[in-house]
Amino acid sequence: MFSVRDLTVDFPSHGSSVAAVRRIGFDIMPGEILALVGESGSGKSVTALSILDLIPPGSQVRTRGSIRFQGQELVGMPPSELRRLRGNRIGMIFQEPMTSLNPIQQIGRQIIEILEVHRPSSEKLLTDKVLDLLRRVGIQEPERRMRSYPHELSGGQRQRVMIAMAIANQPDLLIADEPTTALDVTVQAQILALLRDMRERLGMAVLLITHDLSIVRAMADRVAVMRHGEIVETASAADLFDRPRHSYTQMLLAAEPKGPPLPARPDAPEILRADAVQVRFPIRSGVFRRVTGHVQAVAGIDLSVRAGETLGVVGESGSGKSTLGLALLRLVSSTGAVTFVGQNLQALKARDLRTLRREMQIVFQDPYGSLSPRMTVGEIIGEGLRAHGMGKADERARLVEHALGEVGLEPSMRERYPHEFSGGQRQRIAIARAIVLRPKLLILDEPTSALDRSVQAQIVDLLRDLQARHGLAYIFISHDLRVVRALASEVLVMRDGKVVEQGPAERIFTAPREDYTKALLAAALG
Repeated sequence: MFSVRDLTVDFPSHGSSVAAVRRIGFDIMPGEILALVGESGSGKSVTALSILDLIPPGSQVRTRGSIRFQGQELVGMPPSELRRLRGNRIGMIFQEPMTSLNPIQQIGRQIIEILEVHRPSSEKLLTDKVLDLLRRVGIQEPERRMRSYPHELSGGQRQRVMIAMAIANQPDLLIADEPTTALDVTVQAQILALLRDMRERLGMAVLLITHDLSIVRAMADRVAVMRHGEIVETASAADLFDRPRHSYTQMLLAAEPKGPPLPARPDAPEILRADAVQVRFPIRSGVFRRVTGHVQAVAGIDLSVRAGETLGVVGESGSGKSTLGLALLRLVSSTGAVTFVGQNLQALKARDLRTLRREMQIVFQDPYGSLSPRMTVGEIIGEGLRAHGMGKADERARLVEHALGEVGLEPSMRERYPHEFSGGQRQRIAIARAIVLRPKLLILDEPTSALDRSVQAQIVDLLRDLQARHGLAYIFISHDLRVVRALASEVLVMRDGKVVEQGPAERIFTAPREDYTKALLAAALG
């Protein structure tokens, strides 16, 4: 069905060119799932975008080699013919849904557009089809969500919308670039089951690009391992996991966060305390957008974090985890009491609150959306230092270079822009921007979801090291329970804005009391 031969993709760089992909080749048979794995920056996503000529225009990228789909050559194919394939016979799930969805169009209309372009029908039939797609990808209340805009959805819900759009026309080939990155474990299992079902019913082939090797083991028939733009090993999934030949493959399989979390000192001071925190969002309807009701996103949550302690907040997408994190920093309106180092944040004026911002930082879930595309990486990381008047220019430059090194990036990268980095590298930049200020509290909202396992392990080690040296308090929001287990000493389980279970991490992981917690752990850890 699909064949790639000698594919090379060159990017211009300071008067010369850099090969992001070097003479790679692979085949995909009808109904087969081929996984393309490797660390961030290895060329996986560039390969996926090259297939349908979706690399951003104006970048003067040169693609060489052959890409054949059902006998048709795609390299050099006229744009009008490619448009007939895109979203129809070849579907694609993009890595970053917030930048792929139209921010000023309701999600129902965006899915209908995909259907109308290739398979026009009546509005009633199209609407019914959209509702069915949303149900199949696990969107609750699809009739209401059809009228939602992307910013009104959680990260996991946006990812599910992207999946619905990709499978809407039942493609022959689905290119899935990190399709489950932003999904919690229970929804992840639903989506993987859906993809397997479509493969079996329709004979759909899948090119699965992921850093999650547990998904590869469960889904893939064959695996191609990429490093530095080259494929270093190709084998059946069974052979690759049982008998990896290349040293790089062996390293990938062995890499995962290890070791216990750092215990907090019993006499450590309390950094943050929340009492009965609630967040309600208005529901507006009618021509004049009057408030007709409210959604309870966070319902009366209590928590406490001490210096040197990590509180893990887990739960399905849409459970209120990210909203809770924003409320604790007073980035969204809330009721209840939030006390940071003895000061009531709810009572502070904006000017007084700003002076505390340096000591409480956040790493956002979507690194691409939170990094300015017009600023270099050095400017992005140094922006907080300038805003808080920390050091002179040469000292700030040294701090920026040190922060880049701490998160595993070369100091020379400070002159580059966010679009020149992979998704995982952008996440590391976001972490560097937060830790360069040496805060007392760091809220990490899915900080490792876009990272491959080897880098996840590095980030966990980095966070532990920073915590040990500086007594940092972390609130770690994640659906990746393996990472939470390696970092958190306390765990708070959320569902529908409420606390389901709360307590020491060891007790939660070994003897959960609630059925919902047991289901989460079973899906994540087997």
